[in-house]
Parts: sequence; C-alpha cells; structure tokens
Amino acid sequence: MKAKIRKIVQKYGDKSFLVPILQDMQKEWNYLPKDVLKTLSTVIDVPISRIYEVATFYKAFSLTPRGRHTLMLCRGTACHVRGTALLDGHIERNLGIKNGETSPDLEFTYETVNCLGACALGPILVVDGQYHGHMDISKVDKIIKDLRKKVEASNETD
Repeated sequence: MKAKIRKIVQKYGDKSFLVPILQDMQKEWNYLPKDVLKTLSTVIDVPISRIYEVATFYKAFSLTPRGRHTLMLCRGTACHVRGTALLDGHIERNLGIKNGETSPDLEFTYETVNCLGACALGPILVVDGQYHGHMDISKVDKIIKDLRKKVEASNETD
C-alpha cells in the first residue's frame, strides 16, 4: 500500500497537489480508506486533519466503500419539473438501495445531486461518469439491466 501511495505522490512531486493525489488514490481504492489516508499523511508530512478537511469538503471524495458502478441523478429544477422524483424512486426500488447508499455487494452506488449543469438534457442520469439525457423509466431500466449484465460477466471471469 505504501508503495502505491508513494508512486501516486511522486507523480505530482509535491504535497501542494493534495486534491489530485486524493483523486488518484480514490481511483486506486474506489474510496479513501482510513489507513490509506493515515499513510499518506506520513508520506507527505501533512497532518491527517488537513487531509480529512480536503477529503470531506469535496463531494467527489468518499470515505466509505463505493460501488463498482455509480449512478448520479440530477435533482435540479429543470430535471425536477421533467420527472426526476419518479425516476429517483424507481432507481431506489430497482437497485434496492436509497439515495446515498451502496449495495451490500459493492456493485452499485446511487446518489442524487443538486445540479449537473446540463439542464437542456434533463432529466439526467450520470452512470460511471457518462451522461444520459432525457431519461425516463424505460431508459433507466435498460441502463440498470445492462449494468447487471456487466456485473454478471465480470463475476463469471473472476
């Protein structure tokens, strides 16, 4: 673990690049584990409190395990008037988790956000970083079905 952290830090060369360092660490572990942050603190000689301050300030960082697949639904005004509330409930029922939760098998994380800034495409669902606009229940069902197929395929090859 320490070698991976050192490699990430060396990529940036300076502790002033804490945000990109944390981004790379999250990419590596899919969240920011406590022991990883403690080790980072000693590697870059920055107090753990400062690292937690940055990690908890930005919504992009997670201190708890996240799913392999992330679904983010926009709840901004433009999306809301186009039916986001219906999609929200449907996604929760379909995945069996509530907003802000991760499935017990760590396959899915679902969350809503206040605005994604692509109002003309609303309602918008971002799946693993890819934007899907003009969402409706049938499109949501297809996306989740395709993700489940990916999960099954990866489980078969493991």
